Order: sequence, then structure tokens, then C-alpha cells
Amino acid sequence: MTVMSQAIEIYVDADACPVKAEVYRVAERHRVKVFVVANSFMAVPNDPLIERVVVSAGFDAADDWIAERAKRGCIVITADIPLAHRCVSAGADVIGPTGRPFTEASIGMALATRNLMEDLRAMGDVSGGPKPFSAKDRSAFLSALDLAIVRLKRAGFGQPE
Repeated sequence: MTVMSQAIEIYVDADACPVKAEVYRVAERHRVKVFVVANSFMAVPNDPLIERVVVSAGFDAADDWIAERAKRGCIVITADIPLAHRCVSAGADVIGPTGRPFTEASIGMALATRNLMEDLRAMGDVSGGPKPFSAKDRSAFLSALDLAIVRLKRAGFGQPE
């Protein structure tokens, strides 16, 4: 008797994601299903493995949709630290657009840093946002996504039928 393995799925928090094209390229190479989640229409490639999901305009609607589906065998692409925390807690692999993996070991510090920076910005002590996205970030992301998929395949997760 053969055991059917759970397909690997990628969930992209798409509204401000700078690496959607890279996700599509890696997913196509590995034949992995991608859900591009946003609260407004977004163009996606015409490919049966890529599904556009438009959620309501409610606060955190895209985050909630992704978090409800995140589990072991899924990869979530997001720069949103609270969403990353929810997904890591559910067992998903989570990667930021710069290639930074969010793990059980790192998510607590990421949340603390985010909250500290939010407080400092509110007090006017810090202005500006993250540094500009670079080619090095894009390359690191490609490597991290490819590595996550290979690791899941080795762990017994499969591809869609």
C-alpha cells in the first residue's frame, strides 16, 4: 500500500511582495502549487499551479486567509512579522522576501524587534523603513526558497497530483 504524501504549497502575502516573479520561477521548476493572496486584483501568470486569491478588504484578511491554511509542508512568503509568527506556530516554513527564514528560534526576537521599532517610530525617535531591496536580497530569497522546497521533499512532502 502506498501512502499519498501531502503536496507542498506556497502561500504568498502578495500586496507588497517584491519577489513574486522569483516564487513563480522556483515553483514552476519544482512543480509546486502557489497561492497569491491579496485584498485586490493582482495579475498572475496563466498557469494551473498558480492561483490568485482575492480576499475582502478587511484589516488582516489576507493574513487570516494564509494563517488558517498554514501547516507543516507549506511555505509562506511574507515580510509581516505577526503573520510569520502565526505561520511558524502552525508548523509552516516561513521566508521573508530578503531570504531570511523565520523559525521557532528566531521569531520571538523578530517580534520583539518589530515591536520596539514600532514604539520608537511612534515616539518619533526613528523614521524611515527598511533598507531598499537589493539584487543580493533577491538572490538570497531564491536560495532560501529552493532550499525550503528541497528540505520538504526530503521530509516526504510531495507534489500536487
